[in-house]
Amino acid sequence: VQLQASGGGVVQPGGSLRLSCAASGTRWSRTDMAWYRQAPGKQRELVAAVTSAGSTNYADSVKGRFTISRDDAKTTVYLQMSGLKPEDTAVYYCNLRSPWHNVWGQGTQVTVSS
Repeated sequence: VQLQASGGGVVQPGGSLRLSCAASGTRWSRTDMAWYRQAPGKQRELVAAVTSAGSTNYADSVKGRFTISRDDAKTTVYLQMSGLKPEDTAVYYCNLRSPWHNVWGQGTQVTVSS
């Protein structure tokens, strides 16, 4: 199982970014996906998750600003981030969980700064 994350970068406060995480080698129909983030000096935290059935949940800090979605045809999960704040600055990691695997992608840096 492999995950390939992309889409990070530098954006001004109030801006938007979309992260992507493409999965391969998994039974996608049995796979839950999530995005986590880790800021310097802080613990890794859950940002958003989507189950194989399409149910979603979000951290309170991103509700109304971030949207997680999955494209089953492309076995890819997305995190659309809008209204970005400096406190959203972190390395973002995608995570895959299935009955057989718990896999982390490489992190992608998101920096929100003026």
